[in-house]
Amino acid sequence: MAAVSEVTRSRPDVVLMDVRMPRMDGLEAARRIVALGPDPAKVVMLTTFDVDEYVFDALSSGATGFLLKHARPEELLFGIRAAAEGHALVAPVLTRRLIERFARSRPRAAPELGRLTEREREVLILLVRGLSNAEIATRLVVGESTLKTHVARIFTKLGLRDRAQAVIYGYETGLVTPGGNVGGTEELHGCNSWRGPGPAGPQPTCT
Repeated sequence: MAAVSEVTRSRPDVVLMDVRMPRMDGLEAARRIVALGPDPAKVVMLTTFDVDEYVFDALSSGATGFLLKHARPEELLFGIRAAAEGHALVAPVLTRRLIERFARSRPRAAPELGRLTEREREVLILLVRGLSNAEIATRLVVGESTLKTHVARIFTKLGLRDRAQAVIYGYETGLVTPGGNVGGTEELHGCNSWRGPGPAGPQPTCT
């Protein structure tokens, strides 16, 4: 409860939340923080355990991302900045396991997809596959401001909070299947592929 109370008082941009905490676990705390709205802090979960259920539940709870505690300091710093900018954020090894989970699952029915226009559906597919706003705008030959409007409408129509939830939604509904690609490149979902070194150390590619 102390963590939720402190977030309510100080209104931070990003919260690093341990999955395992006394009294209230991090997943429940994340749910309560995200519910503070209308512009709640971005929650990045930290844990020493790369357990599939933790990852899935954390992202489903509205967390922006999920990192392991043994990540290098520069990775954590970049992750905080990425979350603050609204990027989905999942450690590489966890991303692979999350995709494998979806590969074993049967897609759920999603009649609400019928609310989307053809262009909005096209944008959602590219977003789930890991393209940034700039990349989607270039591919569809539209301005970034127009693209952001499409993304906002998609989130509103489907009841999604952010890109992390959009990725989960895309796989759960079978809109995108594991192993697909965009333009011949490996799918990326959030900050999940570390490249470098850059001027500030290894740099992740971000959704």
